[in-house]
Amino acid sequence: MGVEFLEIIDLDDARRITGELFSELYSQGTESVDILDADGRVLADDIESPVDLPPFDRASRDGYAVRAADTFGADEENPATLRCIETVEAGSVPSLEVAEGLCTRISTGAPVPEGADAVVMVEYTWEEVDRVYIQRPAYPSQHIAARGSDIRAGNVLLRTGTVLSPDKIAALSAAGITRVNVISKPSVCVISTGNELIEPSGQLEPGKIFDSNSAGLSSALKEAGCSVKHGGIVRDDYGELRDAILRGLEEADMVITSGGTSAGAGDILSEVLDELGRVVIHGISIKPGKPTIVGVVDDKIVVGLPGFPVSALIVFMSLIEPFIRKLSGRKASSGHVKTLKLAERLHSSRGRVHYALVMVDGDYARPIFKDSGAVAALAGADGYIEVPKNVEIINEGEEVEVVLFENR
Repeated sequence: MGVEFLEIIDLDDARRITGELFSELYSQGTESVDILDADGRVLADDIESPVDLPPFDRASRDGYAVRAADTFGADEENPATLRCIETVEAGSVPSLEVAEGLCTRISTGAPVPEGADAVVMVEYTWEEVDRVYIQRPAYPSQHIAARGSDIRAGNVLLRTGTVLSPDKIAALSAAGITRVNVISKPSVCVISTGNELIEPSGQLEPGKIFDSNSAGLSSALKEAGCSVKHGGIVRDDYGELRDAILRGLEEADMVITSGGTSAGAGDILSEVLDELGRVVIHGISIKPGKPTIVGVVDDKIVVGLPGFPVSALIVFMSLIEPFIRKLSGRKASSGHVKTLKLAERLHSSRGRVHYALVMVDGDYARPIFKDSGAVAALAGADGYIEVPKNVEIINEGEEVEVVLFENR
């Protein structure tokens, strides 16, 4: 048999043990993906630009490519007069050199012809037949993006660890890059347990509740950089749970269950893990989430989170998410932290780290006094505060650090 049921350990010890398991059992993998499928992925290597950007001296305004010296002293009363020799549109190549007294009509993005060292905006000119009248003087390099002024070939365009977002993908495409090496996504199978659970799409019957943990945990896992396998709802039956965990371990790198962790009737996850592998943690001195289980089966981690939605998400975020983010290449995230004043006195359970959900009300954090099974607590919460285990009371008006759910 495994460890004694509910042998409570401190949160710091649980984090240390969990971190050691992740380091022992998992390592980052990499894969090559098409740039069109790379949104949200994390770069596994530095990306060097294969070309100069821009690849040629390029006009940054519509107007006329000129020799700046030919426009010195020009104004509205005494415009410089130049002869236009050709028109260059974006995507075409100039064929004539701009010599003294000449100019080329040019569009934004078009290559600047040889001999020209400035572009005069069309707003400061007028044209009659082939003569162009320049009303303002130009200076060398005016409205010209020089070749390689954005980035030189061989220079690093994006660094290892960059999360690819639309702007980053556009930059890669502009450099002609079509495939990138990215960190492989850890795969996690999510299973909800309980005879009372039905799918949200089902018909609610007496004694039943909709499963919220599958969707909530799946969303959190995807945000942390994982791919998610759905193991469905499993009844409080030893054989069914055992089979579901084995299927999950075949399909994924890790299994996360919710429900079936405390000492009530039908809570058999610890027994299943004892048979299939070993229970490493069963019981953490936190509130909510005390009966959390962490086990190992076939060199893969199996996590048993409490069934109540608040407990499940809080324990995941505080204990499991940091290590999953590290494995997926995502930067560690403790959420956006904001210092606020507590709106009401808050009592905590001495000896356990207490996570309290709060609503943000201006400069105040207002505690949500609902139990960990209350769905309304999650719906109304803006974040949470972590109360140290040696603190029993936080008085109204005291400053607290609020970890906000938004933009985590």
